[in-house]
Amino acid sequence: MGLPDRDAAWALVQEWITSDSLRKHVLAVEAAVRAYARHFGEDEEFWGVTALLHDLDFERHPDMDDSVNGHPRTALRMFREWGYPDEMIEAVAGHAPFLGIPRRTRLASALYASDELTGLIMAVAYVRPSKDLRDVEVSSVKKKWKDKLFAAAVNRQDIEEGAAELGVDVWEHVRIVLEGMKLVAGDLGLDGRLARPE
Repeated sequence: MGLPDRDAAWALVQEWITSDSLRKHVLAVEAAVRAYARHFGEDEEFWGVTALLHDLDFERHPDMDDSVNGHPRTALRMFREWGYPDEMIEAVAGHAPFLGIPRRTRLASALYASDELTGLIMAVAYVRPSKDLRDVEVSSVKKKWKDKLFAAAVNRQDIEEGAAELGVDVWEHVRIVLEGMKLVAGDLGLDGRLARPE
């Protein structure tokens, strides 16, 4: 069995993830990784579905110190049982540096590089008066990047390492991810609706 199609993958997300913020996170990462697939001329569906499923078990198994069932170990086990492709499984494993799995493909590096960055970009959009991701520019992200207290949980070193693995400058990386995310601003709730009066 290969990787599921996008509709089946989204159904899995809806089954496993009830948190609105976590659903938005996987949608943001999917958009970012799809943008990289287009950038590199890779299989956009394969890359997108991989990204969509990368945090499938996080809500149910968030304890990353649990060496048996902690995120992403439960998902990786299920993916193997379901016969998902090795490249997909390795990419999901590679986004969790504590597992020590080398990222040997562009897909793995794109997932790792985009995972943290999407959170920073969404945070930048949330503090804009318009609450519209489409108004965010690379310069907006650069300004907030320097403020270590802003979105302090975002690991900027992971973002830099991931960009280096992909062979792109960190601000080119921000541009590619941001442009991909702008295409799904509505799905992320960052299309200005939060700034509109009820």
